[in-house]
Amino acid sequence: MGNRAVITTPDKRIGLYLHWNGGRDTIEPLLAYCDMQGYRPPSTDCYGWARLAQVIGNFFGGEPSVGIDTYQRLQSAGDDNGVYVIDGWRIVERIEPYEGFREQDEYGFDEMLKCFDRRMPEGEQLGEYLDAQEVPTSELEIGDEVWMRTYDGLMYYPVVGFGGKGKVNGVVREGVPYVAFYDHDGDYSWNSNNYVDGDVCRIRPRK
Repeated sequence: MGNRAVITTPDKRIGLYLHWNGGRDTIEPLLAYCDMQGYRPPSTDCYGWARLAQVIGNFFGGEPSVGIDTYQRLQSAGDDNGVYVIDGWRIVERIEPYEGFREQDEYGFDEMLKCFDRRMPEGEQLGEYLDAQEVPTSELEIGDEVWMRTYDGLMYYPVVGFGGKGKVNGVVREGVPYVAFYDHDGDYSWNSNNYVDGDVCRIRPRK
């Protein structure tokens, strides 16, 4: 008995086997969690496979519930839930195990994110980041505390200004919000790493 599935990449060379929790209601939050952690995905290199295995291995604990092998040897092992083909941290192809198969929908997405996080080493947990509010970057205000990815992990910093005319480190940042991260005599506008990239960001609750 089990709730099996296989995860592979478009080249279908390597596969990760799950004996339990192979439903899409576990796999999608698993991938999202790895993405939130900033891990390189398996479709990029071997480090991605290691991080994916680390997260799901922590979740299962010491039980022999996860394995890695060639996809050729694993492709028929996911008899319960089939195969998930991922590119980056997104499912791009679904190979269902049998005709008439219906996706499992038992676990809540946010519930699973927090389950994965609780099983991670304390220093690697995302904690309150998982409950952070998502807002359009264009709607940020002075004082908003924005979660930024740093060498030490995810940390939050207050918005202290918006980019002016001209370029910062060769990039146009006009109107883009920046935070109080890398300082230069009280000036935070000088370093491109202080600017909030992307159309959407996560902030701590507004006071």
